[in-house]
Amino acid sequence: MGNSKIDTVIFDLGGVLIDWNPEYLYAKIFKDDPEKMNWFLSTVCTPDWNMEQDAGRTFEDATQLLVNDYPEYKKEISAFYDRWEEMIKGEIHDTVLILNSLHRLNEVKLYALTNWSIQTFPIAKQRFSFLQQFEGIVVSGEEKTRKPYSKIYKTTLERYDLSPERCLFIDDSIDNVNAAKDMNINALRFIDPIQLKSDLKQLRLL
Repeated sequence: MGNSKIDTVIFDLGGVLIDWNPEYLYAKIFKDDPEKMNWFLSTVCTPDWNMEQDAGRTFEDATQLLVNDYPEYKKEISAFYDRWEEMIKGEIHDTVLILNSLHRLNEVKLYALTNWSIQTFPIAKQRFSFLQQFEGIVVSGEEKTRKPYSKIYKTTLERYDLSPERCLFIDDSIDNVNAAKDMNINALRFIDPIQLKSDLKQLRLL
């Protein structure tokens, strides 16, 4: 990974800068039964099901699909989007401090590439002022495709006229990181803010 060449940093949002987790909501819904919550989130409202909304499927269609299969859980399924905001705990403070430092240093361009539904992203934009520090944000729900598919990386590079070898992509998903590397984009897997800060110092970006 060539440090002196990197002039652009592309951040993932959920799990890197924003603390989003369905368990924050469903721990309340299944308050006395964590096993049932785990079953529900691995069998009914699964990550794979949610990813299709990130790729553009509407909440209405997604909800109806599951209600058809699990009518007895209609209320719990509907809560995924009716009470979606309760899944956001807040910003990941120490990562936001890193973003602020990069923005202040003004030595790299800052972009975001996120798997996020077009229907809920406006809520995040309103809630998190640090998103204004990005020169551009590519939202999967708007593009009708998502990470780790190559099309969304290509879209990001082409839209902002970026050279892959001069970009650094940061994501908490190893699949998304590997997909970026396949596109010749330098990529780091986000573990925690301490690790990220160390990695960025090694690359002389901080």
